[in-house]
Amino acid sequence: MNQRKNERRGLGRGLSALMADIGVDARVNDPVVEGQPQRSALQTLPIDAIQANPEQPRRAFDERALEELSRSIQEKGIVQPLVVRPLAGQHGKFEIVAGERRWRAAQLARLGEVPVLIRTFSDQEVLEVAIIENIQREGLNAIEEAAGYKQLIERFGHTQEKVADALGKSRSHIANLLRLLTLPQDVQNMVIAGTISAGHARALVTAPDPVALALKVAGEGLSVRETEDLARRVGHQPSHKRGDTRQKDADTKVLEDDLSANLGMSVVIDHRAGGEGQVIIRYKTLDQLDQLCQLLSSVR
Repeated sequence: MNQRKNERRGLGRGLSALMADIGVDARVNDPVVEGQPQRSALQTLPIDAIQANPEQPRRAFDERALEELSRSIQEKGIVQPLVVRPLAGQHGKFEIVAGERRWRAAQLARLGEVPVLIRTFSDQEVLEVAIIENIQREGLNAIEEAAGYKQLIERFGHTQEKVADALGKSRSHIANLLRLLTLPQDVQNMVIAGTISAGHARALVTAPDPVALALKVAGEGLSVRETEDLARRVGHQPSHKRGDTRQKDADTKVLEDDLSANLGMSVVIDHRAGGEGQVIIRYKTLDQLDQLCQLLSSVR
């Protein structure tokens, strides 16, 4: 149990603030721990003493949803406190780390003050928390969720495994969503608009012309299974001989997805019954080929 807790904290101080740490009894001051943000007791602040984080990655807030939350706040109050940090050089002023949506809804509800937890975070940690909060919000489409995972991995150096463990997701879920970001922007836009689902898009990742196939899928209203069959027919993958109708098992598909997401390239595994097979890695640019050569040469 202690080992698992330490692994989660290893993702960064910002992440732990949105995890179990906020769920503990915040009415009692905790001792200061070296390398950890100092916790404060749960308290209230005037709503006009708090301001939004200008670097918040989420820019659009659904007005109807804010009004619904505002009515709920009027009836039941704010259930989960905001997390804020003191603004440098501005005594008595605070910046939102997590909870901007609740703060906006509280303004609509004409509250004079809101419950908060005051923490000390660096600018990088504030951005990390904001990304995580966005990932966890309702109504997030698959492309937005994947972009959040990508930021956590590339900007903060977290691994897929650590992100999956801390957010309660499977590693294959993270890997499958990251694969969607390798699709052309036109296909990603169709997922964002809801024209096709993430399942449809995932079936098109290794297709030779995913844009044309995505348009066909949307126009004909194909199911995910039909989309998978279509992509298989037009793919002409060299790992399938003419007349070979073998279906890959789920474990092989997940392994393909993981390798594709980790390499940022299309990976096909052709595993034969006798135990032999081949792994095909497709690169699109010379830079990708160079990256692949470096990875292979570093394997000892």
